[in-house]
Amino acid sequence: MPTPILMPALSPTMEAGNLAKWHVKEGDTVSAGDVVAEIETDKATMEVEAVDEGTVGKILVAEGTNDVPVNEPIAMLLEEGEDASALENADTSAPAPAAKEEAKAEPAESKAETKSEPAAPQGAKVPAAGEGVSPSVPSAAPKANGDGRVFSSPLARRLADENGIDLSRLSGSGPHGRVVKRDVEKALKEGVPAAAEAPKADKSAPASAGGAPSAPAPAGMTDDQIRAMYKEGSFSELPHDGMRKTIARRLVEAKQTVPHFYLTIDTELDALLKMRKELNDAAPTDKDGKPAYKLSVNDFIIKALARALVAVPMANATYTSTARLMHEHVDVGVAVAIPDGLITPVVREADLKPLSVISNEVKDLAKRARDKKLKPEEYQGGVTSVSNLGMYGIRDFGAVINPPQSTILAVGQGEERAVVKDGALAIATVMTVTLSVDHRAVDGALGAELLAAFKPLIENPLSMLV
Repeated sequence: MPTPILMPALSPTMEAGNLAKWHVKEGDTVSAGDVVAEIETDKATMEVEAVDEGTVGKILVAEGTNDVPVNEPIAMLLEEGEDASALENADTSAPAPAAKEEAKAEPAESKAETKSEPAAPQGAKVPAAGEGVSPSVPSAAPKANGDGRVFSSPLARRLADENGIDLSRLSGSGPHGRVVKRDVEKALKEGVPAAAEAPKADKSAPASAGGAPSAPAPAGMTDDQIRAMYKEGSFSELPHDGMRKTIARRLVEAKQTVPHFYLTIDTELDALLKMRKELNDAAPTDKDGKPAYKLSVNDFIIKALARALVAVPMANATYTSTARLMHEHVDVGVAVAIPDGLITPVVREADLKPLSVISNEVKDLAKRARDKKLKPEEYQGGVTSVSNLGMYGIRDFGAVINPPQSTILAVGQGEERAVVKDGALAIATVMTVTLSVDHRAVDGALGAELLAAFKPLIENPLSMLV
């Protein structure tokens, strides 16, 4: 029996990925562990390995296809002794999750199954979540249950979408009346009419199975309403890629679900800048004269924030609905700008690492982030993050928390300012930092205590070396 090669889930939150490249072609023999394809997510490019041995019988998803749902078959692997004829009746639908005990007789609803409305033809308008769907569905159709769900395989949905076929008009021949590929091919052959246009809807509604949901349009406006506000021809459109969709979705979720509050302090940098220069000048060099490290101000900030969280352990926490997760070490994310996006790789156990190690690790993570070569475990998790816009001349700002983290430190530019010392005016290099805090995990006084522990570490950086 042919074995499907599935689109892998490269992270717990991944819903879909782009099939960037095939390393095999139909007819090739593969063994377990062989690299067969490259998958692009919004964050990284990863290799897909075969988990079984056999012959590539059919490639179901073409190279360059975007938004392929997790667990959708992307190719079929023939076992020893099988030929292409074995693929004719092979089920290429995505596997459904295990059904609950009380519902064993009913088909499990795959996460990738079509929900309230059928997949619309290319260019058709899709009803927004919560809006009614009015096209008539044959009452005898076995694939639709009482709440309007249409059970179909991902391949059938894609073929229907490409050819303007309304899945609700087809009788499924798959298990439990599921519409499968052969049903759509039969419809194409016999000339089933295309679906009527669905009611006009908000195009910003979440994408159907196969695409990561986007954030809603601003202020409840539809995309068409927004476009209508601008003169036709006065703008061009840059379609959202996977990273932009994920950024939009996660930031909306963060602001809607995380009760932010903000705490701001000024810190003096003169002692830190002096020590940074001394340490960099004293760095050992290799045979080519390259220094072993080159510390940045950001490296000191990461270390100081980690040490402050050690000093205030109740703030080193992650909120869940049932408990706070109290972490033994401090994992600090570092916001890295990449072309038209942002990613936050994590420095693990930053509280235990010397400045030189943090510095080299951040440089390596940032380089691989820009090359989209980070592994999921390198940018997931963490308890806090540092977002530094000082190099752009930004004095202060408030950053959005990256769930499930509880805090993020927004760092402004270090600049010479007039300060009062011992009752007299003086000049000092001052940096403003703002801590965004999840009030569910960290209360106001606790957040203030954290910044109170951070400030002396920056102003007396020698304490970070002992």
